[in-house]
Amino acid sequence: MPVYDDAEDRIRFNLLRIEAGERAPLTAIGSLTPIQFEELNVSRAKFDLHLLEQNEIIFIGKHLYNSRMKDGYTIDDIIAQIVSALSENSVVDISATWSRIDNPVARSDGYGNSVHDRGVFEMTAKKPRAELFSVMPKGDDIKPINVKKPTG
Repeated sequence: MPVYDDAEDRIRFNLLRIEAGERAPLTAIGSLTPIQFEELNVSRAKFDLHLLEQNEIIFIGKHLYNSRMKDGYTIDDIIAQIVSALSENSVVDISATWSRIDNPVARSDGYGNSVHDRGVFEMTAKKPRAELFSVMPKGDDIKPINVKKPTG
């Protein structure tokens, strides 16, 4: 399984720290499948980019938290997006300027959308690992911020 057994707890811890205005630690949340890891490095080599030495996905979450909260997503929503994006079904997609992983399997987001979650990595050259920088639920035409909550 690409995300570690305790990944959801680690992610939640970081997001709650960020929500409280505190600094979140760098934490390991999972790894790519062997095939994803190989495809990522082969694709990065084609663009003459440094290769990953460790197959471990690390996470802080500040950018991700700020981006998704603007859309009205909850911490539970963000965790679901991350777990989906880092699925064993996800496909590596690399260009000269970004590295990402896309889940081709649609997920119901609870807001009336069928989304395909995308994880965007920041690749550190100092210690070549994949940092999950952001997730995007592609197809989220109905954003939670636009959903009217029942009153009363």
